[in-house]
Amino acid sequence: MMDGKNLQIRLKNRPDGPPSIGDFEVFEADIPDAGEGEVLCRTLYLSLDPYMRGQISGRHISGTILPGDMMRGETISEVVTSHHADFKAGDRVAHHGGWQGWSVAKADELVPVDRRIMPPSLALGMLGMPGLTAYAGMIYLAELKKGDNLVVSAASGAVGSMVGQIAGIMGCRVVGIAGADEKCRWLREEAGFADCINYKTQDLAAALKESCPDGVDVYFDNVGGDMLDIVMGQLALGARVVLCGLMAQYNTDVIPPGPNPATIIKARATVRGLVVYDFFDKKQEFLDRVIPWVDQGLISYREDVTGGLENAPAAFVRLMSGKNFGKTIIRV
Repeated sequence: MMDGKNLQIRLKNRPDGPPSIGDFEVFEADIPDAGEGEVLCRTLYLSLDPYMRGQISGRHISGTILPGDMMRGETISEVVTSHHADFKAGDRVAHHGGWQGWSVAKADELVPVDRRIMPPSLALGMLGMPGLTAYAGMIYLAELKKGDNLVVSAASGAVGSMVGQIAGIMGCRVVGIAGADEKCRWLREEAGFADCINYKTQDLAAALKESCPDGVDVYFDNVGGDMLDIVMGQLALGARVVLCGLMAQYNTDVIPPGPNPATIIKARATVRGLVVYDFFDKKQEFLDRVIPWVDQGLISYREDVTGGLENAPAAFVRLMSGKNFGKTIIRV
């Protein structure tokens, strides 16, 4: 057993609405030992993602987090002790280490971090699961055509910003939907979006009609609820819709009504659901294609980094209230 303690964040209460800091509690456990065939890892970076709210609610495909459970999450970690030939001390790995400073994993649960990814935190964002989600949606589901008008909600987030930039590289005209002028400005000036609508200060339907007078050819939805309904009402003939996130319902047990099916029928639209787990076999293809885009300056990114694992609850509360800007990461 190593000296020191293993800081952990556990769920204290299941919130009925938006989470608060008081819904979590800090524990100190012993640093675990790695057994035969196992690897002891020290957490460097922890990813915070909206799907975690779905786990707390018991409505996420990856399972449920109950009061008393440690919060789950993907980490970039450093191997400290290895009892497996495939890993050695000092290796950087990605795995679901959870909201804690130290974790033990089996070798088949660890993925080496590509050495081309710098800084390593990008392996949790634009070059990690969010980036792969965007890539899969654009390359495999959206059936992009050059000149398409593509709209993406939660556009300044880790997934949305990558969706827009990949679509732009593929020759599409991209319009983002975000909740702050600062976010919209960054999307236009840094991420290359043609336009961005601030849904909090603008009439979304009117602004969307002005920005896309010929209709929306592709809509990548991270939100659901009323926003999905409004955009679906302005689909172009033959539109493609990719459903990915559910921000509108993560903080409530009341499921909002869906869009009118007439909007889908009228546009002869194709609607597809995206679950990134279905595309894990495309990860190497994704990295080999996107890393050069990053190196060439074709992709911009923002990271919302908070220092200290003990501050993870506050950062998660900010994320779930839309106050983050870019990929939310805890630097442990």
